Amino acid sequence: MEKRKLAIVTGASGNLGRAVVKKFLDNGCAVIGIVHKKGETEDLTNNHYEEVTADLVNENDAEKAITDVVEKYGAIDIAVLTAGGFAIGDIESTKMAAIHEQLQLNFLTAYNIARPVFLQMMKQNAGRIFLTGSQAGINTSQAKGVTAYGLSKSLLFSLAKIMNAESKGKNVVTAMVVPGIIDTPQNRKSMPGNDSSAWTTPAQIADVISFYSSEEAAAIREPIIKVYNNV
Repeated sequence: MEKRKLAIVTGASGNLGRAVVKKFLDNGCAVIGIVHKKGETEDLTNNHYEEVTADLVNENDAEKAITDVVEKYGAIDIAVLTAGGFAIGDIESTKMAAIHEQLQLNFLTAYNIARPVFLQMMKQNAGRIFLTGSQAGINTSQAKGVTAYGLSKSLLFSLAKIMNAESKGKNVVTAMVVPGIIDTPQNRKSMPGNDSSAWTTPAQIADVISFYSSEEAAAIREPIIKVYNNV
């Protein structure tokens, strides 16, 4: 029997994280869902799903989670890093404390997992990493009113470039996934007057990530994947 691919998903209890977990389980993968508190995905009862608790802001905690996964499963094929946070604030209202908070939520939670995963994939000479960007991160002119958030997300694009430069010639690719407005209950509540039919659903984003992790997309390098739908 062919060995199942292993996918790691951070922020597995969130709207996007759950959709990605379900997609890869449907694809026949084994999935590790990393959450902040135990039991956040206890409703995901698939036999090939395992919930792991880790504080991703803590480098040692995050690295141990990956070490434990490698010891148990031997290899990591896919990592989708969806953990993060959002904050509103223009330059006038954004002090350094707000920037530190967003850096922790959006950059450190990604870097602390991406680094050990990347090193493992380089040993394997195989793997796909997906970092979750934003429109405010890819084009900081759109970060007006979300200063700290935009700055923290912009660092992920730089990280992806560095990782892809280091993995040149290897079968290891880091992709940036850039959603538009995601159709979630939270966004519908906060933007009641907007046309949500133009937004992108978590399942649509999961489908795109699934394709870019497939053999059909194996030749693609350094992808920036804009999943905007009709926004």
